[in-house]
Amino acid sequence: MTIYALSSGPGISGVAVVRISGLDSSKVLKLLTKHELPVPRVATLRRINNINTSELIDEGLVLWFPGPQSYTGEDMVEIHIHGGKAVVEALLNTLSNIKECRLADPGEFTKLAFQNGKINLLKAESIADLISAETEIQRSQAVKMMKGKSSDKFNELREKLLRILSFVEAKIDFPEEDLPEENLKKIKEDSSNVLNEIKKILNDQKVGEIIREGFKIAIVGPTNAGKSSLLNNLSNREVAIVSEMAGTTRDVVETHLNIDGYPVIISDTAGIRDSKDEIEKKGIKLSLKKAESADLKLVVVDAKSIDLSGFLNDLLKKNAILVINKSDLLKEKLDPEISKFNHVLISLKDNLNIDKLIFKIKSNLENKFISEEDILITRERHRQHLLQCVDHLNNFSNKNDKKDFDKGAEDLRLATRQLGMIVGKVDVEEILGSIFNDFCIGK
Repeated sequence: MTIYALSSGPGISGVAVVRISGLDSSKVLKLLTKHELPVPRVATLRRINNINTSELIDEGLVLWFPGPQSYTGEDMVEIHIHGGKAVVEALLNTLSNIKECRLADPGEFTKLAFQNGKINLLKAESIADLISAETEIQRSQAVKMMKGKSSDKFNELREKLLRILSFVEAKIDFPEEDLPEENLKKIKEDSSNVLNEIKKILNDQKVGEIIREGFKIAIVGPTNAGKSSLLNNLSNREVAIVSEMAGTTRDVVETHLNIDGYPVIISDTAGIRDSKDEIEKKGIKLSLKKAESADLKLVVVDAKSIDLSGFLNDLLKKNAILVINKSDLLKEKLDPEISKFNHVLISLKDNLNIDKLIFKIKSNLENKFISEEDILITRERHRQHLLQCVDHLNNFSNKNDKKDFDKGAEDLRLATRQLGMIVGKVDVEEILGSIFNDFCIGK
């Protein structure tokens, strides 16, 4: 089956790129252009025609990539036409009338590239991350992943485990041969070294995942403290409804920000108070849950009525900035006890000290993203495979009797498999769908 799709972004543009891949790609190109194939990998001007009526659709550049020297590893064609909606639709419609030619599924071109050995799973994921990158740090991380340092590291660890496994299986195959004590010791040392390396990789404070998904900031606090106003101020637009009526915000309102190149997801939550309203109570429950999962909490309180007992004190214990709003109404000095908290005194009404709050947020971001080690984990999928690998290696390390070598070999096989699943060195059909469905159609 030959597949096709619009590979450039949707909407009106100067140029649109339609990609075709599969056994019949050359036949499709000849049908569209009524011309012989151009020189491979050389942009050539051609008239693009309706295959049924021979009516001219557009005139544009075509590129012919004979497999396996193509992105997908198959015969592939790119057609560069004008990016008007009607032009693109006319070309896609005529392609749909060709037998054995269908619209590509999301990510199918990159999935073919993986299946044909052009890229591994980590590179496929980094391509998706590069396409969706909104900030410089996200782009930079995706490019680093594309260079293959993570793949090289996981493959290196996998090869080490395979070498250990070969020694263990040799003992199983030749049980009458006594394995020297120094060999046993070397097997244990080598497996322990791999285990420690993986544990070190896992101890990364989830920096890679935070960069990819966004640094989560939750604005929490009692009702009428100015939480929604703060969200609007930081976003420079009206994201949340602001009202003097307490309990206006019932659900979590989120917006994505770019703060000095750092990706941030900031959430306004329902004001926390005792309430008999069932909907508001659900909103308050969501607020506390959002605060618990946030990388940073902005605990907003009214300067006239600061009460840091109970839940507020709990929220301020870790990863929090106390934001004291409505300082324009303050007529006396703050309680000295406030100084023990990481706090800032602001007035959203007078736009006072907002810059100081933003500086504190930036400092928190910078500290979070500082990492002396190379970032190797960018998705929860990678982390789960590594954690399972650690479990299997721990099981292996607990087997000290020579009679347990057959069981130990299975632990090593399972650990090796988990590392292989990160880069795609094993049968991973069950995870391919979830990875490539995140791509756009045409990629």
